[in-house]
Amino acid sequence: MTLELIQTVALLLALSLLHGFSLRCLATRPRLARLASGVIFGTVCIIGMMIPINLAPGVIVDGRSVLLSMAALFGGPVTGLIAGAIAGAYRLWLGGSGMVVGTAVIALAVALGLAYRTAWARGWLDRKPINLLAFGVALHALSMVMIGLVPGQSIAKIYATLGMPYLLIMGAATTLLGLLLQDLEVRQNNERALRERKARLRAIASAVPDILFVLDENGRYLEVMTHDEALLYRETETVLGRRLQDVLPEPVGARVMSAIQQAIHSGAPAITEYELDTPKGRRIFEGRIQAIDGQDASRTVVLIVQDVTDRALLEQERRIAAIAFESQQGMMVTDASNRILRVNKAFTQVTGYASEEVIGKPSSILSSGRHDEAFYRELWQQLNEHDMWEGEVWNRRRNGDVYPERLSISAVRDDSGVVTHYVGCFTDITQSKASEEEIHALAYYDHLTGLANRRLLTDRLHQALAHSHRDDWRGALMFIDLDDFKNINDLLGHHAGDELLTQAATRLRAAVRETDTVSRFGGDEFVVLVEQLPSDEVAAAATAERLAAKLLDQMGASYAIGNQHNVCTASIGIAMFGGQKQTVDELMQSADLSMYEAKRQGKNQIRFFDPVMQRTVSERLQLEKDLREALSGDQFELHYQAQCDADGTIDGVEALARWRHPTRGLVPPGVFIAAAERCGYMQALGQKLLEMACIQLGRWAGDPRFSTLRLSVNMSAIQLYGSNFAADTCALLERTGCPADRLVFELTESMLISDMEGAIQTMEALRKMGIRFSIDDFGTGYSSLAYLQRLPLDELKIDRSFVHDLPDNASSLAIVKTIVALARTLGLRVIAEGVEEPRQLETLMRNGCTSFQGFMFHCPTTIEAFEAQAHPLRGAAPPPPAGDEPASAPRPVQAARPAAVPGEHP
Repeated sequence: MTLELIQTVALLLALSLLHGFSLRCLATRPRLARLASGVIFGTVCIIGMMIPINLAPGVIVDGRSVLLSMAALFGGPVTGLIAGAIAGAYRLWLGGSGMVVGTAVIALAVALGLAYRTAWARGWLDRKPINLLAFGVALHALSMVMIGLVPGQSIAKIYATLGMPYLLIMGAATTLLGLLLQDLEVRQNNERALRERKARLRAIASAVPDILFVLDENGRYLEVMTHDEALLYRETETVLGRRLQDVLPEPVGARVMSAIQQAIHSGAPAITEYELDTPKGRRIFEGRIQAIDGQDASRTVVLIVQDVTDRALLEQERRIAAIAFESQQGMMVTDASNRILRVNKAFTQVTGYASEEVIGKPSSILSSGRHDEAFYRELWQQLNEHDMWEGEVWNRRRNGDVYPERLSISAVRDDSGVVTHYVGCFTDITQSKASEEEIHALAYYDHLTGLANRRLLTDRLHQALAHSHRDDWRGALMFIDLDDFKNINDLLGHHAGDELLTQAATRLRAAVRETDTVSRFGGDEFVVLVEQLPSDEVAAAATAERLAAKLLDQMGASYAIGNQHNVCTASIGIAMFGGQKQTVDELMQSADLSMYEAKRQGKNQIRFFDPVMQRTVSERLQLEKDLREALSGDQFELHYQAQCDADGTIDGVEALARWRHPTRGLVPPGVFIAAAERCGYMQALGQKLLEMACIQLGRWAGDPRFSTLRLSVNMSAIQLYGSNFAADTCALLERTGCPADRLVFELTESMLISDMEGAIQTMEALRKMGIRFSIDDFGTGYSSLAYLQRLPLDELKIDRSFVHDLPDNASSLAIVKTIVALARTLGLRVIAEGVEEPRQLETLMRNGCTSFQGFMFHCPTTIEAFEAQAHPLRGAAPPPPAGDEPASAPRPVQAARPAAVPGEHP
């Protein structure tokens, strides 16, 4: 029986080696390998049970417990359970009295094997031979005990039958199979580790951008790995097994072979560099060679080749740049924050700063302060947009001297487009600038006075004529000749004459704008070119004459020459341009002729080339002078025009301004108001007239005959938007005793639009005092419901242009109806201006208008005449006073109502 048992166990152990074959075939699929091992062990168990040792009918003994326990120990739960399930199923199929115990022995073997595996995994037990032997003996001792439980058997009987040989054979078999499986497991783990190591090495080699060659000591290619086949001199398949001397051209092959021998003999890495033609073009490579340690007779090396073409070219460029950096131009390299990193010798020579004094400092250390923020803002904008800026700048040397330089700045960006550095190249252009300025001065400026010469004047006059025609402005050309200058030269000498010319030039320059041109035309003649005068020819001529008068005053002042003071007046001729096409020669001739006319008229005079314009300008300037005198005197007076209902009942009056000139007589408002606006007298004139109106209203407040009258006064925009208008008006009301609730300010629509919010604020302040507001000439300006709702208004006045055409003009009638309806809706009083005919009155009344003003009722008249004809206040309007047309004979609108204060229509 012992021999049979040994034969059975030996067969089963031999068949178990199929497990190793399975693991090799399925090395890359571990889960499938475990399943296959379980099937193999289960099948071998079945084979064992097919050739058993029969102890009794239905009771068999075989080596399945050895296989199953080791399958669980080395294969794990999956392998052990599959093998146990197959063996158990077959044992159940066999049946017999020992079926249950046999199946239990199978389960016991799997369970103990898994328990041993758990103890080994946790480090409680190892898998040494002695432990495996003890495990096998213990397992089969338990099996003998369980077999003794089979009916008809006993433990003593089983032990007597099997005895110690069974335990030793089965224990030895367990140890032997365990060692075989352990060796197989070690081999499998080593192979797996080797595969993983090779995979890692290949992955590393593939990830590295370099090319990897494995060669033997004779230069034969054993392996080639690269991420880019285009970098190879020959394709991989064509070089494996060949020697590099046969593949690479000379002298590259010999050079690499020499480096291989050096690496093998020295044991240290060898480095070589060479060039090859590849599918990507000619490239430069660097090879690093390392010998591989081994016991083989033939040594091998690893050659790692890196494409260093870009690095080599960059190094070449760096060397070239290093040579260029030390050029004759000053050069400076900064970081992105403009901190200086490097400068060259030329930088030190130009600026005076040594490199150690500026490195780490901001480039603004060189700033001269001559350029404003706008200059640098434009510089940086162009540099950021184009990565380049070039131009002239003023910088400061170390000693404080400011100098001009030609500067070029380039931005350096990295691969992501971020600026990393700035490179500046500059050249000191002090000498060339000085030479350029000297040449320019000789060509375009008078060497004595520094003024523009005839050439520069002619050039600027050409430009002025072209620009005036294109941009619609006027200009003036003034010829100035010093009176009796020859006497200064003859009596005091040419040196004194030069000194006087120099002083005269200084005075002329100081008297004109920077945009104007002052030129020395020759000898004692000067020319002033004045540009961008108003487009209106009269206004332009007036401006030119005022400047000429200023120049006469300046030139006529005493000159200090040496110890003497001399007077030398000048004559000025003016030619205007811009209204019609003129040539430079024609304009100069006109100015020259007018200058000689000034001399002919007695010197120290101003003459225009156009006599009509001369007269017009003179009259205008005289009017402005008279207006200034009138404001300081008592030449202004107020006339009054009543406002009444259809029956002639007077309930209001409008104050209208009149200028009674001592020699001109009654000056039309349209003339003197325009003059006041040009000269800036509007605020003073408006305030004067307002004060006169308040004084009169204060007087009426104490007269029962007129205490109920409202007095309307026209306001100008400059008054309304004055910073202290409300406060000044309040003080005026207190000073004059004027009742604020009887005072009405008439405003035009157009003057409110320029600053609606400011107007509302001022009007609200005045309204709190009791002053009322009326919109004059409503409908002719910017009529808007929005501002009507916001403004604190009391009445609207229908403009005379709409009344004049009634009732024949349908458009005017529609507008009148709309205004009356709008006023009724907003709760405003409405007055029609310029009522001159009964049919106009009838039309207005039919459409709801109840208040009127015009020649049909009353003409503007003096205060005395108004008070005489306005009392009693109720009844038909009396005839106008002497000197005015009767109410029954309406006057034209243009002559009907001269303006009162700023804003009134003439």
